[in-house]
Amino acid sequence: MKEHATTMMLINDYAPLLFRICLVVLFPFSGLDKIVNWPSAMKQAGNLPFKRTMLVASIIVELATPLCIVTGWHDRLAAFILAGFCVITAVLFHQFWRFPEFWQFKEGEGLEHFWEFLKNFGLVGGLGFIMLAPRTLPVSEVVQQPLASTHVIGPQAGSPLAPTP
Repeated sequence: MKEHATTMMLINDYAPLLFRICLVVLFPFSGLDKIVNWPSAMKQAGNLPFKRTMLVASIIVELATPLCIVTGWHDRLAAFILAGFCVITAVLFHQFWRFPEFWQFKEGEGLEHFWEFLKNFGLVGGLGFIMLAPRTLPVSEVVQQPLASTHVIGPQAGSPLAPTP
């Protein structure tokens, strides 16, 4: 029984770290790709103004914010910055609405950009949980109550707007 308790304690302690790593793992590789393949990254930036400066800034964001999120050092600010980066990237580089074949629901570049656009906003949602979550729920609590729901809309417990018992 003691081994089970120790195992659950380890899972509770390390699951949030593992999930944070999974959430941000692609960003450092993307930043390194921009460094290693600089000419290709410059070409992909197209006609953006100050593209060299913007590319360097994106590399810094992609390397620094995941480190902050994984270590918990200014993680809310880092998640906010990275979420903004994802929104900007989606709007500037995944403009699915510009491809005529997309509106005909045909496979092609427009559909590919549509999925990339939505993936970016999926990341924004995950990063939003890093910004707003007051604590990480222990895995053992989820295992004990797998069908429990979370409160999504309305005043949260402890909020000044929450009803008084």
